[in-house]
Amino acid sequence: MIDPVSVTPAAAELIRSLREQHGPLMFHQSGGCCDGSAPMCYPAGEFRTGGSDVLLASLDVDGVPEPVEFWMSAAQWALWRHTRLTVDVVPGRGSGFSLEAPEGVRFLIRSHLAEPGPADGRR
Repeated sequence: MIDPVSVTPAAAELIRSLREQHGPLMFHQSGGCCDGSAPMCYPAGEFRTGGSDVLLASLDVDGVPEPVEFWMSAAQWALWRHTRLTVDVVPGRGSGFSLEAPEGVRFLIRSHLAEPGPADGRR
């Protein structure tokens, strides 16, 4: 099965920098209003996940010693499960508590339709 989440080289570079500053990291995307639909980066474990969240991927990022978990609210994943998600970085400051906010950039998700296939059970 192909991971539903990947990162661009620019996102990987920012993740490495944030890892050096803050230690192990995680992402969560809620699908709420405003920046709630953007992936938010936190120190690992700082955002409490629960039964209404889905672990989509444990991202292996070169230069980061541990996987970076990517969580999404189950309700949001129900709408996006037919897509492949790519974490990217763009200039600008998002709102919220995401760790990249002071850097003058923000994470965002780029998505494209997943190719159906027997390996991932999608039709």
